[in-house]
Amino acid sequence: MSAESSNKQTPLVKLLDSSLRLCVIPLSVATIWLTVTNKEHNSIYGDVNFTNLTGLKYMVFTSAISAGYATFAAVASCITFTCFVTKAWLFFVSDQVVAYLMVTSGAAVMEILELAYNGDQKITWSEACESYGKFCSKMKVALLLHALVLCCFIVLAAISAYRLFTPFHPPFSSKEVEHEDEDEQTT
Repeated sequence: MSAESSNKQTPLVKLLDSSLRLCVIPLSVATIWLTVTNKEHNSIYGDVNFTNLTGLKYMVFTSAISAGYATFAAVASCITFTCFVTKAWLFFVSDQVVAYLMVTSGAAVMEILELAYNGDQKITWSEACESYGKFCSKMKVALLLHALVLCCFIVLAAISAYRLFTPFHPPFSSKEVEHEDEDEQTT
C-alpha cells in the first residue's frame, strides 16, 4: 500500500472508528436500561426481574464496561499523549477483550432465552415465556441491542488491528525467500 493511498484511507478509518465508538454508548445504555427495568408479575408464579437471572446481570455488567470503555476510547482518541504503551496497542487489546466479553454475555442470555421459550422437558422445566411474555419480549430486544454492540466491537477490533499492523511490512513469502537464495547463489 502506498503512502498516498494510506493517507486517503486514514481519515475515513478514523471517522468510522469514532462513529462506531460513539454508537456503542447509547446502544449499551439502552441495553442496560431495558434489562434493568424489565419486570413482570404473574399472579400464579410471582415476580420476575433481571436480578433473578445471573446471565442478565452479567449482560448488564458487560454492557456497562462496553459503554465506559467506548466513552474512554472516544475521548482518548482525540487526545495525544505519550506513554510507554501506544494507543494502537491499548485499543487493539481492549477492543479484543470487550468483544470477547460481549460474546460470552450474549451467549449466556441466548441460553436463558432458549430455556425460557422452549423449556427443558428432560428435567421438567416448562416454557416460562408463556407466563412471562412481556419479560421475554424485552429480553429479546435487549439481546438484539447487545448483538449490535458486539458487531460494532468486531469492526472496531478489525480497525484497531489494521491501525496497529499497517506500519509493518508483511513477512516474506516462501517464493520470495527462494528467489533471494537463487540471486545470492548466482552472484
